[in-house]
Amino acid sequence: MTVGFIMMCHTALDRAAQVARYWASSGAPVVIHVDARVSAHDFAALGHSLSDLEDVSFSRRYKCEWGTWSLVAASQSAAEQMLARHRDVRHVYLASGSCLPLRPVSELTEYLAARPHTDFIESVTTTEVGWTVGGIDIERFTLRFPFSWKKQRRYFDRYVELQRRIGFKRRIPDGLVPHLGSQWWCLTRQTLSAILEDPDRSLYDRYFKRVWIPDESYFQTLTRLYATSVESRSLTLTKFDFQGKPHIFYDDHLQLLRRSDCFVARKIWPKADKLYRTFLAPSNGSSAMAEPNPAKIDRLFSKSIERRTKGRPGLYMQSRFPKKDHENGKTSAPYSIFHGFSDLFENFEGWLSKYVAARVHGHLFAPGAAEFAGGETMFNGGLTDSAVLRDYDPRAFLTNVIWNSRGERQCFMFNPRDNQDNNWFTATDPNAQISVITGTWALPLSRKNENFTTIRREAARLQKLELDHLAILQSMYVKARVRIWSIAEFVENPMEPLQTIIDEISPRNARRLTEAPQMVDLTGFGQFLQNLKNQGMQPLVMGDFPLDDGARRTDTRRGRPYLVK
Repeated sequence: MTVGFIMMCHTALDRAAQVARYWASSGAPVVIHVDARVSAHDFAALGHSLSDLEDVSFSRRYKCEWGTWSLVAASQSAAEQMLARHRDVRHVYLASGSCLPLRPVSELTEYLAARPHTDFIESVTTTEVGWTVGGIDIERFTLRFPFSWKKQRRYFDRYVELQRRIGFKRRIPDGLVPHLGSQWWCLTRQTLSAILEDPDRSLYDRYFKRVWIPDESYFQTLTRLYATSVESRSLTLTKFDFQGKPHIFYDDHLQLLRRSDCFVARKIWPKADKLYRTFLAPSNGSSAMAEPNPAKIDRLFSKSIERRTKGRPGLYMQSRFPKKDHENGKTSAPYSIFHGFSDLFENFEGWLSKYVAARVHGHLFAPGAAEFAGGETMFNGGLTDSAVLRDYDPRAFLTNVIWNSRGERQCFMFNPRDNQDNNWFTATDPNAQISVITGTWALPLSRKNENFTTIRREAARLQKLELDHLAILQSMYVKARVRIWSIAEFVENPMEPLQTIIDEISPRNARRLTEAPQMVDLTGFGQFLQNLKNQGMQPLVMGDFPLDDGARRTDTRRGRPYLVK
């Protein structure tokens, strides 16, 4: 008993010739179908290269097109020739010109000899299959498809829509239960002969000529009529991506292909010299009858598909730019935003750096320039401090800061004077930790020596910006870790909230605070707020800040403010 191979070729004929020679030299007859669109010169060259092999022949040529009956007709013609010329063939294996044998023919022959009545063909009903891509399942058997899906897509779609609108349905021939599966099968001589010699073959052929993608349903359906034992799987390793397109195997997939224990793999890159050289080498004669198990590598392909469709968290690429709110993570790592802290405390960045294992920046979104840590003008990944470049796409700037510094937490200052375009983005980012002291923006204004009307207008503008930001932070869509204090409640006891923030940033290396950061001079701030009220502006975000005659200063030993009369 032996196995015969049918090869469906249309490109890379030199590689197809190598595979055909390998199979024929191992005692397996080969029938090759070459697409009629291949030039006469190339076809003649292929025939000449294999002319010394008696068991290699060529079948009638058809002009084949994806998803059309021509592929089935070519397979039928080649199968008829195989059965007529090679009486000792007991299994017929359908392969493509881009297939590559992964195991010796002797192992495949021995494997099939142990299963003489088993047909290996993926064959499942439309209600059970979950891998179809394109939205047409049972309708491929009940509608007509006279137009090419690839070349006549407009006519294809409109004709399908018309049939659906008028309620047209074709009658499925009696006794047939439509099945789908991979085009690449290995059928017994008995089953294949029964399909090709069926008295109702002309009826079945007429029906399947108007089925969509009949090469994935013709043999898969008719096998169920005659087979005594069906293994609903292909012996050919094929993997598909999320678009339904086959994966291409390259030289660096060598160990992956070996691990699958499959007999044949598809599709192989024509220039994968290492794969062809390795798998077409003469067999050492040993036989390891391992069961083909493509599931061994399914996990890696699942990860590959996930990486391609989702990408890495926080990485934005031109080839996979995400839809809004459909990103695989807005940013790549946790980061902290300190809103209002730098206005309330002197050199807050320097103080914070002593207590957290993080890079502490100034105001990354300051109007003049991005204030990188240490006064640098260039940050990781070639990011400059240019406000013009940053404000062209503030979200991309922030995500790049986080991505380019993976492994090191980033902290930066913020207030209403900064660019506000990222407020929704950071509020809905689970990686963000946002700590807010409201009303501190008024402290620099209280020390300005300018016309009070100008100051009042600026105060009103900044308060509106902060109120807008607070409305975002208090919305139901927030996913960030948000804490909000007014300046009045924060200055009463700054140590406790500061310790909480630091513990969250560095939970493993948390240090107990021994001193609070130096608070700015609050002398006259209460009176300043009263003056704003007197001028007609109502301060809304400062809390119940007292009006007093003295200066409010910070006792750095106790970390609590006190009044100096």
